[in-house]
Amino acid sequence: MSHHREPITAPAAPAAIGPYVHAVRAAGLLFCSGQIPLDARTGDLVGATPAEQAGRCLENLAEVCQAAGTSLGEAVRVTVYLTDMSAFPAVNEVYGSFFESSPPARVAIGVAALPRGAEVEIDAVVALPD
Repeated sequence: MSHHREPITAPAAPAAIGPYVHAVRAAGLLFCSGQIPLDARTGDLVGATPAEQAGRCLENLAEVCQAAGTSLGEAVRVTVYLTDMSAFPAVNEVYGSFFESSPPARVAIGVAALPRGAEVEIDAVVALPD
């Protein structure tokens, strides 16, 4: 394994559903794989609304950050994928509760479909402590 790239597995986050790791640490940053709203214990999709699903995605990302020794509050860029852009205001409200001060840069993208029938997926690039 290269000392420039370190895979991160987060025991408290849902298991990956494909050939990827939860995140990769490189160059002082944590590149987090997209999280869909899965329950870490059961692997089931959770959340009846896109807003509820966004909350679970962010909780899962927080677990990935913690496993790498940082926090979601250190995110420098977040991407939110939505299957229904009309849910953006409700998702935005939940998102804002995770980043009350000094939010990261963000992109929101409308997509046709997401894995496992999820309505929301969120990924992040997070700063690591020095």
